[in-house]
Amino acid sequence: MDVPEEDTNSPGWVFKSEGGSCVRPSRALCGTARGSGLVYCVNKVKGFRMPLNDDQSSDSDSSRLSESTVSSSDTEYSRQSFNSDSSSKPSSPASSPPKVITFDELMAATRNLSNWTLAHEIAVNANFCIKQEDYPQNSFAGTVKQIVHKAFWDHLESELNEDPPEYKHAIKLFEEIKEILLSFLTPGANRIHNQICEVLDTDLIRQQAEHNAVDIPGLANYVINTMGKLCAPIRDNDIKQLKATDNIVELLRQIFRVLDLMKVDMANYTIKSLRPYLWHNLVDYERTKFQEILEETPSALNLTTEWIKESIEDELSSISDESSSCPGADSSSKPIISPTLVLNNGYLKLLQWDYCKTIPETLITDEVRLQELREKLNQLKVIACVSLITNNMVGAAVVDVPDFTDHLKRISLPLLEGMNKKSFDLKEALNAIGIQICSIVNKSLSERGLPTLSEEMQSNLMGQIAHIVEKNNPVCSLIDKRIQLFMRSLLALPSFQKCMPTMPGGLSVIQREIEFLGSQYASIVNFNKKVYGPFYANILRKLLFPEAAMEKTEAETSSN
Repeated sequence: MDVPEEDTNSPGWVFKSEGGSCVRPSRALCGTARGSGLVYCVNKVKGFRMPLNDDQSSDSDSSRLSESTVSSSDTEYSRQSFNSDSSSKPSSPASSPPKVITFDELMAATRNLSNWTLAHEIAVNANFCIKQEDYPQNSFAGTVKQIVHKAFWDHLESELNEDPPEYKHAIKLFEEIKEILLSFLTPGANRIHNQICEVLDTDLIRQQAEHNAVDIPGLANYVINTMGKLCAPIRDNDIKQLKATDNIVELLRQIFRVLDLMKVDMANYTIKSLRPYLWHNLVDYERTKFQEILEETPSALNLTTEWIKESIEDELSSISDESSSCPGADSSSKPIISPTLVLNNGYLKLLQWDYCKTIPETLITDEVRLQELREKLNQLKVIACVSLITNNMVGAAVVDVPDFTDHLKRISLPLLEGMNKKSFDLKEALNAIGIQICSIVNKSLSERGLPTLSEEMQSNLMGQIAHIVEKNNPVCSLIDKRIQLFMRSLLALPSFQKCMPTMPGGLSVIQREIEFLGSQYASIVNFNKKVYGPFYANILRKLLFPEAAMEKTEAETSSN
């Protein structure tokens, strides 16, 4: 299954997901209408169906979407697998010698990257849809667009008011309307297809125009009625408003506006229809697409290789530290590193990744989701730190405060929103949280007839909370290690196991939230392993077992 080429010239429209990520629409999902640059979906996508179909018997003749099962064996990393070769081409990334990349090859790789990213987003993001992105009202582009549109419609009105009327541009508009209406039909809608072609026959309309016998209002009324049959129920009110419009020029203008809305509905319907097919075939599709990118751009795994190499170095450093702390350990023996552990450590680094740097190539499609996970985990880490400090310093005072942890989260989350931005003042937010906590504790103590916290106690509590912002803060380091321990335990679980690992101490205040984020994180990681497991295996084989990789290369050279 292939997603068609990207349309880099379609202004005003992007694919949007809930996380705020934007993807340019591809050409086969898009088209343009006069003066709008709006995206609409056409029937070139295999398996596309619309509810309207006059000839129900032809449904069986339309193409059906096939499903394929995905094997999870790609994620198994035993020593044997790293010393063996893969059989299929997509599963076995080929190493290519350095070569000069031509412009055409670069553009082909760019199209593959666009299609690969778009397919992944449609499949994994249930909220992925197309939304209209118009130019800002006071922007230069928006002003130019408004002026040009007004000039076009004013000119059309002047032509229709001439005696005799000039129908040249009006006929072109009806020709465009005809093409758009036909693009909404499925292959089986033969009757309405023939009817549209017959009524909006531009050759016949031109002949009528030569004899000043064109019924423009009648044609517009037919178009409105046809749109009413094809549109989604949400557009019924727009169709009613069209029927109430008397001015023919304004009516044509509004017809194109509603058609633009129908294009969006059509594209989103297609996306919804494609999602199950893409999901069942996504592993093979993404792996094949990435292999094509790798063949066009041999350096497409450089960042991924560096990412895995850093993880190996971290693991070797950890083993070295453990050996130095054990006097009886044999330092001469070569340490044995688990490839799975190396890969999992690499995935854990993504939760603290500096996203100003480029992410490894194999994780580009999930970069936005990983960045959002990192931001939410950082917020939860601060909340856990604040809770731990508060319980240690004034635990006796808050033990009887009803729903204290819920109060803490309610006041903290809004104040910590956007904390990963450079402009965010974390110290100021922590001071505000400290003030709120002191207020809640004092109020609870007063209601129970107990003395409130002293000024010194409040100052110490707020000071300890404010110190969370400092580098190497012991409380923050402790909570961070425990979050990493939980996530590491989660990745070590088999993908089919649904239960959560034991929650480390100090994280109970954020247990529900961190388990939810952990399941999202594990889902991203497990799917990434399925798709790119063969590529990772090839890299790990070269880095962990260079002797075996050298022997394999020499054997291949001698056989050739």
